[in-house]
Amino acid sequence: MSVKHHLSDDFLIEYAAGGLSEGWSLAVATHLALCSECRQRLHAMEGAAGALLDKADEGANEDEAWARFKARTADIRVEEIKPEIPTITKQTVVLPEPLRSYVGGDLADLKWRTLGRGAYQILIDTKDKDTQVRLLRIPAGKPVPEHTHEGRELTLVLAGSFRDGEDLFARGDIEEADGDLLHTPTATEGEDCICLAVTEAPLKFSSWIVRLVQPILKI
Repeated sequence: MSVKHHLSDDFLIEYAAGGLSEGWSLAVATHLALCSECRQRLHAMEGAAGALLDKADEGANEDEAWARFKARTADIRVEEIKPEIPTITKQTVVLPEPLRSYVGGDLADLKWRTLGRGAYQILIDTKDKDTQVRLLRIPAGKPVPEHTHEGRELTLVLAGSFRDGEDLFARGDIEEADGDLLHTPTATEGEDCICLAVTEAPLKFSSWIVRLVQPILKI
């Protein structure tokens, strides 16, 4: 299945500029390992930035340089990029690098911590104090309790899939969310959904019961 949900330009530009903290960078790098389209977009952005730097007029201010860069990257035609995503089989390694090194192996090597209702998580240690990084395993056909966000969230599908409203997110797809989104992502039937999730603040759950246990579960 080809990747249909990609990183925004803002995240790619921040990543290319080295402006993302470790948690965000891990999510972006892992998505890039699965998505040839975003790798090519990133390469095009880096090329545009290099060309602008070479041609920069002396004394140009930051606003002018940024406007030029946005104009150049706006010409990148995403529809012309043909992703080459390999077919996933049972023998395929599920967790790509650099994520696999962070957690110490592939799925068979992991030790999950229960969240209740058949869901599990693994907290991933980073030196980054600005984000919280975790692997989530949501049982097939089950929802994540309705919630919104205090800040940004990136959710990258590694196995299985989930639906959020009318959208289907499968392996390699990444969803960006913030405080404007109230949602109940639901794993599709047939296979548990395993995701990498990065947040910069605790989730805001609608259910008071979930909010009550939230500090204990560290979500």
